[in-house]
Amino acid sequence: MKLSVFTASTPDWEPEQAAGILAAQGWDGVEWRIVDQADATPPGFWAGNRSTWPLTGLEDRLDDIARITRDAGLEFSGLGGYANCRDHDNVERMLAATSRLGARQVRVTMPGVPSGDYRETFATTRSDLEWIEGRAAEHGVRALVELHHGTITSSASAAIRLVDGLDPERVGVIHDLGNLLIEGHEDFLAAFQMLGPYLAHVHVKNALWRATDEPGFDGSVIWRNEWAPLRSGQANVEAYFEALHEHGYDGWVTVEDFSTELPLEQRTADNLAYLRAIHERVTTRHDR
Repeated sequence: MKLSVFTASTPDWEPEQAAGILAAQGWDGVEWRIVDQADATPPGFWAGNRSTWPLTGLEDRLDDIARITRDAGLEFSGLGGYANCRDHDNVERMLAATSRLGARQVRVTMPGVPSGDYRETFATTRSDLEWIEGRAAEHGVRALVELHHGTITSSASAAIRLVDGLDPERVGVIHDLGNLLIEGHEDFLAAFQMLGPYLAHVHVKNALWRATDEPGFDGSVIWRNEWAPLRSGQANVEAYFEALHEHGYDGWVTVEDFSTELPLEQRTADNLAYLRAIHERVTTRHDR
């Protein structure tokens, strides 16, 4: 198992700084965020993120991405793309970039839950993925469908319905611990078994639900979700690694921690130490 960081979660650092710090801390790889974004001061996770490469002009920056990653001694766990599956032109660009960089796999985003007929959106998305499957094969890479709240693939059950029958070497699924706390949670091991060969990548973050001051009907409590540190969110990270081990998953685990309780450099270092300790506990328990 190898550990990497998705740079959506490192907004304060320029790419060379991010790569250098992550490598010095001992991370195995990096998952670069690639998207056109709004400016923001100070930088944030979703706007003004300094560790993000713009989609506009991406092809002219691929040599820089490769050099910065290589010179730091990091591997690519994949690319964190935002091209929607219906945007065939930009999906094609992301697949080509993934191939040129040797990054092997790239996220392609799924439609949100529609206001109209879910079944129609689902069928259209399946057609898009069949096209993407062919293009991914042409480029020798894999497109990834993320389990994400608010989309048509918020659970493993939904994702396997969408990708079943496609080549798992060309279309895979990202299982995301934190997203599933918000929507789509299923038993960890059952979900991994359900996905089978389509389980291609893992994202780890944590979240929790808090009661708000918003009044509900007749005194009912209204809850909202927020991101939390890996150690203090509601998800049992050790149980998650236990299920991954039992399933035999030995691929990349990418951290995207959107909590802000700790300063960024301390946060990434602590996350690495925490996950390595959990991984060692799990493997030691099974090796006895």
